[in-house]
Amino acid sequence: MDQENTLELNEEQQQQFNEIKTNLATVKQRIVDTCQRIGRDPASVRLLPVTKTVPAERLRIAFAAGCLEMGENKIQEAREKSEALKDLDIKWSIIGHLQTNKAKYLARFANEFQALDSLKVAEELDKRLQNEGRAIDVYVQVNSSGEASKFGLAPEDVRAFVMELPNFSSLRIKGLMTLAIFSSDHDRVRECFIKMREIQAMLRQEAPAGLSFDELSMGMSGDYELAIEEGATVVRVGQAIFGKRPLPDSHYWPGLG
Repeated sequence: MDQENTLELNEEQQQQFNEIKTNLATVKQRIVDTCQRIGRDPASVRLLPVTKTVPAERLRIAFAAGCLEMGENKIQEAREKSEALKDLDIKWSIIGHLQTNKAKYLARFANEFQALDSLKVAEELDKRLQNEGRAIDVYVQVNSSGEASKFGLAPEDVRAFVMELPNFSSLRIKGLMTLAIFSSDHDRVRECFIKMREIQAMLRQEAPAGLSFDELSMGMSGDYELAIEEGATVVRVGQAIFGKRPLPDSHYWPGLG
């Protein structure tokens, strides 16, 4: 995401551009520093800017500042922004829970879906993608914290779920996604990430041919360095790039607030 795109800005927009660019550089440097500390290649970690609640006009500035892919939780919000910004080559990732009746919308514009935890959704999304003549990258969401308020498969259900996924040819399975427990106790957060790494190792041995589990999407603004230490290949960072949101996280992630 080092590309910078030209855009004529007024004074207020220039300030936003500078803030986003500075924050983006800071997050990238922290990723590099974490990787170097533990002997990982920084190129093995992808930064996915999370743009929920950020208005489309600000995302146009963010794109110019180097945010070339954007992660959204709510499909309606993502649809509206993708339409408003359709002149930009943004890669859209849906990282929140998807209802079956919304799969048709995701199939039209999204490049990636990181929250698959239902065979009904898999079936409907696959059908809609085939109608569109498209295929997208998909991650299986796991509830690593065991919290009842969280979406995602229970760890013990992941293997059986994955065995059904070859039936859906438009879903390119790439890996796993999770939200760790929302806690200031780093040990409890790390346990969630370790559990994901263990599930990944199991699936690499036992998953059907044609499915890849090389990717681990885990870690947000408050814990992405811990996630990288435990093997994250995608970190989903919003507030550290765009600043504090006007809505609490519980509006987007059940159980957080």
